[in-house]
Amino acid sequence: MKISRVEHMCEGNGHVIIKELLDEQQLNGKCGLYAEVTLEPGCSLGFHMHYGESETYYILTGEGEYNDNGTSWRHVKAGDITFTPDGRGHGLANTGNTDLVFMALIIKD
Repeated sequence: MKISRVEHMCEGNGHVIIKELLDEQQLNGKCGLYAEVTLEPGCSLGFHMHYGESETYYILTGEGEYNDNGTSWRHVKAGDITFTPDGRGHGLANTGNTDLVFMALIIKD
């Protein structure tokens, strides 16, 4: 398991903590990422596009605002799921007072 802290990921605010649960060999070329991601209060993962892959977020704890393809924002909280298909983009900001923790799964097309 690899844990990394990325500053201003995709031009977001603050930092993102990524706990990669599977390595490249375990992902077997089918997935780009399977990780637990933490956004501390005030931090965000900036808007970014996906090409040749899709990404799903499953919110474990906390709450935030999800940017859905640059066209709308929606509130997300524990238990919510987001899906970004190939050719679309998204971003996520922690707007709460506690850590926003979610699972991120990138599946290659």
